[in-house]
Amino acid sequence: MRHFLSVGVGIIAAAVLSFGTPVAAAKNSFHVAWSIYAGWMPWGYAADSGIMKKWADRYGITVDVTRVDSYLDSINQYTSGAFDGCAMTNMDALTMPAAAGVDSTSLLVGDFSSGNDGIVLKNATRLQDIAGRRVLLVKFSVSHYLLARALESAGLGEGDVTLVDTSDADIVKAFAGSPEAQAVVTWNPQLADVQRVPGTTLVFDSKQIAGEIIDMMVVNTKTLGEHPEFGKALAGAWYEVLARMRQRNAEGAAAIAAMAAASGTDVEGFRAQLRGTWMFYGADEAAFFAGNSDLVTTMDRVRKFSFDHGLLGKGAASADAVGIRFPDGTTLGNPDNVKLRFSDDYMKLAAEGKL
Repeated sequence: MRHFLSVGVGIIAAAVLSFGTPVAAAKNSFHVAWSIYAGWMPWGYAADSGIMKKWADRYGITVDVTRVDSYLDSINQYTSGAFDGCAMTNMDALTMPAAAGVDSTSLLVGDFSSGNDGIVLKNATRLQDIAGRRVLLVKFSVSHYLLARALESAGLGEGDVTLVDTSDADIVKAFAGSPEAQAVVTWNPQLADVQRVPGTTLVFDSKQIAGEIIDMMVVNTKTLGEHPEFGKALAGAWYEVLARMRQRNAEGAAAIAAMAAASGTDVEGFRAQLRGTWMFYGADEAAFFAGNSDLVTTMDRVRKFSFDHGLLGKGAASADAVGIRFPDGTTLGNPDNVKLRFSDDYMKLAAEGKL
């Protein structure tokens, strides 16, 4: 899954110095990473089905699509230069590669969480009942961000709860097995598991902050600038796979079945995860989302949360430390230190049939 603890950017920055960024003038071979999550399974299918190769061949390049078992490790490797692109969330793109000084571009907005992340309480039915409780979650992840937004909506703050840092691998067992564990924030498939614990209620989920937990394909900005064919190949493969997923025929069913199996579940389980994932199946929808002013508002919240929790680096004097640029030229933060960029260029090319 995609939500893990963000590590110190100093460690990542050191890795960048050791390995450099993945750019080369004569480059014709590219490498992207992805990890298991419903919204990112199309990348694995693109590789396995030959669709990625088809689009790479169109532009005379090779694109290697690699599954990395650890989401955190995939971002660390991207940041160090081992990959030219990586599937990650908007918050992690800011707090990891961008905060470490790696100029990165959100090439494709794939989806946003729309129920895949949530807060579950035992023996309570209202969000307000979380006050005074110990809350199990992966600290400094988007679960932490979701909790902060939920508490804000209830007139509460983090001081009203006790955070218990719990790994995603242990969180279901920890919540189900301890009477002291009365609250949890997690994501699917763990979210579905904790909801099966007797006496529990889902009191808040990502549908209530729609559009704020975003899943993207992020690429090295310099590499993309020097090699637009790389971006075109990724966009072409991505939207061909999404189109196949929506086909109501044997080919579409086979694609869904393959993604379900690769993610470790059955078709019913995978479709349930997709229902909590607002997929941008249309490139025009994705481009509109990336260019909408609501994204600026979202990233303003994300950067302020990140700064308040020390995720923009020890040297960050304010939330403005890292610049974030949007398709219309709007910039949040330091315009002389733009390290995260949202582009709608390649989504528009796909929407217009110009790839």
